[in-house]
Amino acid sequence: MKENRVFTHRVLDCRRLTFDHYGVLCHWVEAAEGFLAFDAGTLTVRQTVQRAEGSLQIVAPKTERSRRTLPVPAQTLALFRAHRRQQAADRLAVGERWQDHGLVFPSKVGTPMDPDHIDRTWHKIRAAAGLDWLRLHDLRHACATFLLVSGASPRTVMKVLGHSQIGLTMNTYAHVLPEIERAAVDEAAKYLFG
Repeated sequence: MKENRVFTHRVLDCRRLTFDHYGVLCHWVEAAEGFLAFDAGTLTVRQTVQRAEGSLQIVAPKTERSRRTLPVPAQTLALFRAHRRQQAADRLAVGERWQDHGLVFPSKVGTPMDPDHIDRTWHKIRAAAGLDWLRLHDLRHACATFLLVSGASPRTVMKVLGHSQIGLTMNTYAHVLPEIERAAVDEAAKYLFG
């Protein structure tokens, strides 16, 4: 089940919910108390986990823009629900060893998950899928590209990614813009010329 936990983590990563630009693993705590709002279909990022002074610590995100509430698609909410059920089973299996920190993606005993563990597991998953070339950070770029090609505005992509300036988003994903421009011009031509 360890691989499934990390796989779910990576699927969510594609939505820019769990991994910041510099590789600090983000966790949202107290999911039952509103950080993950199933009814509203939103996720609020308020805390991250990082290694400091030799231990994992829950800290505030590095920038104000990193603290945000994002829409979560129904398919991802379904993954969260399944993950939550599995986590309840994991909690029962370890009994008194469970340390409840309210984390959505804890270790096997409820403590913050070590980012190095996620990286090692990611390498195993991608190798098994024959995707040795796929870096973890590539999921972030894929998410941004999918959003842009799907018609999301660069400002929306900026918000989802947590960028502080629109210029960073535009410069990073400029390779996608010609395709989007072509689609926009073709769509406008339909209205002009029938």
